[in-house]
Amino acid sequence: MDVLLGVVLIVVVVAVTLLALSIRVVKQYERGVLLRFGRLRGVRDPGLRFIIPFVDVLRRVSLRTVTMPIQSQGIITRDNVSIDVAGVAYYHVTDAEKAVLAIEDVAAAVNQIAQTTLRNVVGQHSLDQALSETDGINVNIREILDRTTTEWGVMVTLVELKDIQLPESMKRAMARQAEAEREKRAKIIAAEGESAAAAALGEASDTMMAHPLALQLRNLQSLVEIGVDKNTTVVFPAPLMSTIGDLGAFLQREVRAAASDPGAAPAGPVVAPLEARRAQV
Repeated sequence: MDVLLGVVLIVVVVAVTLLALSIRVVKQYERGVLLRFGRLRGVRDPGLRFIIPFVDVLRRVSLRTVTMPIQSQGIITRDNVSIDVAGVAYYHVTDAEKAVLAIEDVAAAVNQIAQTTLRNVVGQHSLDQALSETDGINVNIREILDRTTTEWGVMVTLVELKDIQLPESMKRAMARQAEAEREKRAKIIAAEGESAAAAALGEASDTMMAHPLALQLRNLQSLVEIGVDKNTTVVFPAPLMSTIGDLGAFLQREVRAAASDPGAAPAGPVVAPLEARRAQV
């Protein structure tokens, strides 16, 4: 009786062990590739799956997008500048059967091909192109990777250049170049401003020559602007000073004429021109 009980216990243990070995769970984001005696038996969908222990092998393949960093690569550009470029690639498995049968290690294979492709594509561009045309370089790398990884059942969805490291000497040279460019633009803008101001002043002078009173009005406006803040400075425009000088010379001439001709009445000749000069002012 004890022997029979022992046998039954052994059978139960073996049955439970075989049942445990035969149960497999395929998650929603996975696909199971079933191999029986090394031969492909199909792809299993998500859910509870049973296999024959020691006969079947169920390889689970994830279909989720994988973020793969591309380590920094030392690259010599087309114009013989040494730079270090790092990137990142995003891919996912589209065919679980190919991912198991066509390639041994999908992640390692994609990583290696991404590094070599990055080095080859960036090396075909100059430094300026590598810095300014990153979008085109990213698309070119992704297309090359897609052509290679399609045979493995893998699709590369995105490739981005993450970091570009320049030598210190090149950084200093580019900084000097950028500063020179800024100075050039500043001088060009200043010269254009001077040219526009000179043209405007020329037009203004032509207008004042055609209308003499415009200069007097501009002088009066300048006096108003100067005296806005209770300024104690007194400014006399040049035309006003010349008018005062002419008036003083006229008065001196009249005085000398009156002194040389005692019989003439100086009041009339002096007052009339003075009133005329005041009217002109």
